[in-house]
Amino acid sequence: MESDSYKTIKSSSQGIYKEKGSRFIAFAYPVSDQEETIPIIHKIRKEHHEARHHCYAYMIGRERLIWRVNDDGEPSGTAGRPILGQINSSGLTNILIIVSRYFGGTLLGVSGLINAYRTAAASAIKNAEIIECTLQEYYEITYPFVSMNDVMKILKEEDTGQSNQVFDLECCIKVNFRASAREKILNRLSRIEGMKYKYLETY
Repeated sequence: MESDSYKTIKSSSQGIYKEKGSRFIAFAYPVSDQEETIPIIHKIRKEHHEARHHCYAYMIGRERLIWRVNDDGEPSGTAGRPILGQINSSGLTNILIIVSRYFGGTLLGVSGLINAYRTAAASAIKNAEIIECTLQEYYEITYPFVSMNDVMKILKEEDTGQSNQVFDLECCIKVNFRASAREKILNRLSRIEGMKYKYLETY
């Protein structure tokens, strides 16, 4: 069965690495889509405007197919990819890591830069709380009021989330559950007379 879980960080964290006078300050943030990364990057650039470079990498989605790296003026491949490498080696997703470099006057060379950005990113991940999340599917279900007890029994037994409840002659509830439980739960609900369900979203 395909996994419906993924690892990410619970909240923002920081890390730092120093080498020959240069300071590499890493900032890790949990993000759910690419649009979320833009204001965070702008914020770090503004708060650390004296830093010479703000290099970053992010990974988005349970399947870890959406990603981007940026070297922000550093030699190609020396910053963004080492940061992404730490995200990958930790098996994380839905995460953005920015590393701001305050130049110390001494060039580090390609290998030195790769090590510095990699180590700074690793430090931010080490200082973060890593959590496992499950992919949730959301549905809107409608059913006649007379079927209320049958519906509620299933929702309770399957430990589903519930919101936007409307109880009338025809009842309507928004429910959510683990993606891996989809077939079992929908099969149980579909046996109830008058039951209709509409898929809404997954996240």
